[in-house]
Amino acid sequence: MYAIRMSASVIVIYAAAALAEIAGCFAFWAWLRNGQSAWWVLPGIASLVAFAWLLTLVPTAAAGRAFAAYGGVYIVASLAWMWTVEKTRPDNWDAVGAVLSIAGAAVILFAPRSA
Repeated sequence: MYAIRMSASVIVIYAAAALAEIAGCFAFWAWLRNGQSAWWVLPGIASLVAFAWLLTLVPTAAAGRAFAAYGGVYIVASLAWMWTVEKTRPDNWDAVGAVLSIAGAAVILFAPRSA
């Protein structure tokens, strides 16, 4: 039961971190590439700070492991952002890459390890 609760909390943390990172990066994209006001940067910075803080909540002893596993989540979240916010539908290769990245993230994060 503990493993299920930990898995659920990790999924929530990673989902929130992905939203924060993508929103923060998109704020800079909107300013520098889409001609939006430089004021977009302020919530973008706050969002990126939230992203960094959220990753510290992942229950693992190694920061690199948390970051590596997050990479898979980030790929899926980025494609979801592209589809919902930018209105560009992912293609079949995007979907294959997303599945592979989540599988890799799961192996990194949930593989049994000795102490």
